[in-house]
Amino acid sequence: MYLEDKGKFRQSTLADVALHADVSVATVSRALREPEKVSAKVRLRIQQAVETLGYIPNTAARALATARTDVIGVLVPSVTNIVFAEVLRGIYDTVGQTPYTVQLGNTDYSPLTEERLLRLFLGQRPAGLLISGLDQSPSARALLRTSQCPVVQIMDVGEEVVDMAVGFSHLEAAADMTRHLLDRGYRRIAFLGARMDPRSQRRLKGYQQVLEQAGLFDERLIVTTPRHSSVSLGGVLLAELFSREPLADAVFCNNDALALGALFESQRRRIRVPEQLGIAGFSGEEMMADTFPSLTTLHTYRYDIGRRAVEMLRTAIESGVRPGAVVDMGYRLIERESTQTFREVN
Repeated sequence: MYLEDKGKFRQSTLADVALHADVSVATVSRALREPEKVSAKVRLRIQQAVETLGYIPNTAARALATARTDVIGVLVPSVTNIVFAEVLRGIYDTVGQTPYTVQLGNTDYSPLTEERLLRLFLGQRPAGLLISGLDQSPSARALLRTSQCPVVQIMDVGEEVVDMAVGFSHLEAAADMTRHLLDRGYRRIAFLGARMDPRSQRRLKGYQQVLEQAGLFDERLIVTTPRHSSVSLGGVLLAELFSREPLADAVFCNNDALALGALFESQRRRIRVPEQLGIAGFSGEEMMADTFPSLTTLHTYRYDIGRRAVEMLRTAIESGVRPGAVVDMGYRLIERESTQTFREVN
């Protein structure tokens, strides 16, 4: 609320709340920061004063006094991608049970934007940071290493962790899906990928390693694009694959949207799935169980990653103890009709 003061309007202050509640400024400050140290009766008066005056705490002033705010900075490359939407849901659900708040930044897969947002967030003295991936630029990694707050990198695990990390191995997950396709009898296995960020690159590497070990790797079976993923793009990539290699008998898609598009394009071309073409996705979206035929995918625990990341950060903030540098949440391969071989179907 803005109060009139000598003909001008100003925002209500801690002193205004104290005056309205008939207590000292120190008591108001204590009630807002450590309510358990103030009697219930006084807390009620202060809370009523806060609501009446519309008082908003000055987080910048508190940061100067305590060396940090109660803000958790979260940097993700997309807020519309369903993968990160699930992670964010886990983050917000968990933070909602704590005294902390979330400040969200969307890097849009840009290293420069990520660096700029990191400088902005760190300048505001957050309690902690959650940042997507392990592949920050050298400048961004230097900022993270010298930050005065705990950092959790999410969605990936590996050796290049700045502080803490929670996620899963994209390379191993892709390798397992490729082995699954080999086990089902497919031999000309293609890879369809979009965006091709570092996590997608790891999936491609896992696919390639398995096929090289089997003596079946062929670069002509890799079709990728820097474009954003979409269902329609999956159909475009499958069409491009068949224009260059019509004998492909399976496709491992970088995500479920591409897999769904590949299925639709197969149906338009009267290609039987899984008899003539096996299709597998990645991420484990619910819609994959409802297609016809149902689509094989690899389920990742995105919501749980968000929850666990906040829990790790909170433990580090409040106790100074790192609850394990790296937490691998794993994944689950869900086999459905789209990768069953012809003889298994019959």
